[in-house]
Amino acid sequence: MADGSKVLDQARSLIEERLKELDDERKRLERALADLKGTRRGPGRPRGSSASSASGSGRKRRRRRGGTRSDQALKQVQENPGIRASEIASKLNIKPNYVYRVMSDLEKDGKVSKQGREYHPVAS
Repeated sequence: MADGSKVLDQARSLIEERLKELDDERKRLERALADLKGTRRGPGRPRGSSASSASGSGRKRRRRRGGTRSDQALKQVQENPGIRASEIASKLNIKPNYVYRVMSDLEKDGKVSKQGREYHPVAS
């Protein structure tokens, strides 16, 4: 039985050693990727965030024609009380999971109410 535990200990130590090597390699690759992007991730910033703030750089974004998705979804609910998220998605040509996010915000704002799977406008 002692031989079995010795083999397990050796296997465990080999795996831990390999994991350390892989972790070091992952860190090297992340640094290389950051260098390719031209930024260096500093301490305290999450992965994927750049060194410069988004408010001071980048292209100007144009506002969507026809209002925001939220406005468009609210209009659909007002025109079609009892409409479902999948129907809104097909009318706006967007994915249903995005509609659920938009509708959740509208529901929190008190602009629509959800009854089962259907959305209804809230009388103001």
